[in-house]
Amino acid sequence: MLFSQVSLPDLTRISKRAVFGSLAVGIVGLVLCVVLGAAMVGLGLCIGIALGVANFRMVQGSVARAGNRPGPKRRPLALNTVSRLAIITAIALGLLFVSFDLGFGLMAGLALFQFLLLFAVIRSLIKSGAAAGGLGGGSLLSGIGGMFSVDGLEDAGGDPQPDNALEPPEERGEG
Repeated sequence: MLFSQVSLPDLTRISKRAVFGSLAVGIVGLVLCVVLGAAMVGLGLCIGIALGVANFRMVQGSVARAGNRPGPKRRPLALNTVSRLAIITAIALGLLFVSFDLGFGLMAGLALFQFLLLFAVIRSLIKSGAAAGGLGGGSLLSGIGGMFSVDGLEDAGGDPQPDNALEPPEERGEG
């Protein structure tokens, strides 16, 4: 699994980087939106970032509590996550219907926070992969490659692709 390569100190660093980076982007976005005459979009952006940060903090707390609890951990964690996402979705859609600009900004803020969080995770993984002696073997690139693995899938024509289909024909022995 990709996140098994992230250590606990890295998680703290990732969390701080994502939260402070999104706060800085939110402030800049708000100022820029006010200057451009779209104050409601800027306000929605800040609300969306705040909801993203709050959700992230609640996920961290839920995972920590579930890790300390004996027995099955999947169901309460999944129910908490689904409940939080349902509430955030209801807030976003409600604000979108009340004020399109505010709702649009909120959705942009949520997306922006998730992007910054993903960027912080990838940055940390690349740094830890480089510090561990490169990016070969069981490092970051093999973890990312495993996420996008499509072994056993057939092409649109229904014919299975040979394992060496991406190699030039002369290297496959055709030609």
